[in-house]
Amino acid sequence: MPSSRPPQKQRKGNAPSMLNTTCPYCGVGCGVEVQVGADNKLTDLKGSSDHPANFGRLCVKGSKLLETNSASGRLHSPMIDGNKASWEEAIAQVASKFNQLIAEHGPDSVAFYVSGQLLTEDYYVANKLMKGYIGTANIDTNSRLCMSSAVAAYKRAFGADAVPCCYEDLEQTELLILVGSNAAWTHPVLFQRIERAKKLNPDIQVVTIDPRRTATSELADLHLAIKPGTDVALFNGLLAYLATQDVLDINYISAHTQGVAQVLNNCAFWTLAKVAQQCDITELDLISFYKLFSQTDKVVTAYCMGVNQSTSGTDKASSIINCHLATGKIGREGCGPFSLTGQPNAMGGREVGGLANMLACHMDIDNPEHRKTVQTYWQSPKIADKVGLKAVDLFENINNAKVKAVWIMATNPMVSMPNRQKIAEALNKCELVVVSDCVAKNDTLDYAHIALPATGWSEKDGTVTNSERRISRQRGLLPAAGEAKHDWQIICEVAKAMGFDKGFNFDSPSEIFAEYTGLTQVDNQGSRDLDLSGLCDLTETQYNRLKPVQWPVNKQSPDGTKRLFSDGKFYTSTGKAQFVVTEFTAPEQLTNSDYPFVLNSGRVRDQWHTMTRTGKTSELTAHVNRPYLAIHAKDAGSLGLINDDLVSLNAAHFKG
Repeated sequence: MPSSRPPQKQRKGNAPSMLNTTCPYCGVGCGVEVQVGADNKLTDLKGSSDHPANFGRLCVKGSKLLETNSASGRLHSPMIDGNKASWEEAIAQVASKFNQLIAEHGPDSVAFYVSGQLLTEDYYVANKLMKGYIGTANIDTNSRLCMSSAVAAYKRAFGADAVPCCYEDLEQTELLILVGSNAAWTHPVLFQRIERAKKLNPDIQVVTIDPRRTATSELADLHLAIKPGTDVALFNGLLAYLATQDVLDINYISAHTQGVAQVLNNCAFWTLAKVAQQCDITELDLISFYKLFSQTDKVVTAYCMGVNQSTSGTDKASSIINCHLATGKIGREGCGPFSLTGQPNAMGGREVGGLANMLACHMDIDNPEHRKTVQTYWQSPKIADKVGLKAVDLFENINNAKVKAVWIMATNPMVSMPNRQKIAEALNKCELVVVSDCVAKNDTLDYAHIALPATGWSEKDGTVTNSERRISRQRGLLPAAGEAKHDWQIICEVAKAMGFDKGFNFDSPSEIFAEYTGLTQVDNQGSRDLDLSGLCDLTETQYNRLKPVQWPVNKQSPDGTKRLFSDGKFYTSTGKAQFVVTEFTAPEQLTNSDYPFVLNSGRVRDQWHTMTRTGKTSELTAHVNRPYLAIHAKDAGSLGLINDDLVSLNAAHFKG
């Protein structure tokens, strides 16, 4: 298939050229300028000064992209059962086995497990193949582990997976509440923007809510070290306090929301004393926080994995959203509930239906009209009509042989999924494990029957969407390493080998982007939040030159949209936001005399995911060079532990 790189003739003579692209790490979505020499060597890299996400700033991971972009450790050719194979052989085997299993056991016997590392165009064709041609919704993503709670909470409150805020709100707010977020390490460039804003305006108050005192807490005016898992109690108590202090925005509630009475009645239980006891913090700190929220006009509550990665993650996010709706602190400058995305394209995956419980373009599987819209637009032979297997359920169904083939793309579930032993058991039993990746070795590739070499950053060409709904181009700067292909190319070749000649005849990512954006406007008329009709007629040249833009992008907002819901209109059936009753439930794993500690995982500042890329340079290990356990000095003393001791951990659910 043709290369999707911008043509080399754009360069003149031997002069190096500077090209804009996007960092492949976290959900901040920083712009990067890369200097490309005439010999196809990347010679210099810096942050893009005009990119609205970072304005030239880069974190240490981003600044070391060139050092981690070497060809060493790459998967250069297809492998079948550990032996080098041709693309024709590999594609034929994948297609043949998928067709055989579907014929014998039905479409639900196969599945894709994809990744927020994919570009939107890759995600789109994977979703199209699985839901519109194979006919099952068994496609889920590693973003399920970090963002699905935020998605569900937004949908049930606003009627859509619509992040209302923009990064400017983090700087223009008067009170920034960071919940379950160590932004200093997980979103460093955003944290730098917050730090600068606070220096310019010391009146900005910062509250961090986290069981741990992290690097982010150093910026905080108030740190609430709540007991792990008690966020719902904290924010239900906040709503009860707001009601007793008579500071609810009654006009906003009446005009733009529904269901407040039931929620207030439910929250009345949470008195200051009960919240303080449940959260294990002082009433004095609790009142300080509640007063700040109630007396401040502009409030942003930004939350991340400490909220999302929980058995009650959706209720945690909903309890935060309830407080913003009750005070009208949404849809205007410096206000709103803001979920901070973890991966570079988790948002793009949500847009095109990369989760097992949604269709493309923010349409719903359980909505017959949405199914008709998508199938008609795709002209596909079938359409998934029920929710597919979500990440954890997917691997359980592989383990019990209901799913007999899985194609894993750009992710390493042997490390990133919970309960490694069960994942290993599942992959060992699976009749066909296909893995597409840019590396030659990781824990998941050890289980692959067929390994397919995919392009990596600097070769991949397409779009990504960051936490503030901003679409940016990740441009192909170099030719593919070895025989690697783009993920969308691999998926399309397998689709055609399976007999789906129509629907996958794309020659460039711009063609996929045009089809995807075209679907966002079909049967829409303002009923859906995701509207990219203003981008659906781009030429390939315009696509290649696309500048960062926030959706929706349409006739009403041709240059994009900073904030959503400024008009008080939502995407529910009534047009009003919905208050959601949330119940505090204790974490499933509780301490006892045999297991007296809670293990709370966190991220390391200078590494990314399973270190297959960032681990290539020693400079990124200078900050933290090995796994470590942080424990309170008193607990360490009672266990006889000192710094640099080697410790062994065990848990009730793991018998190691």
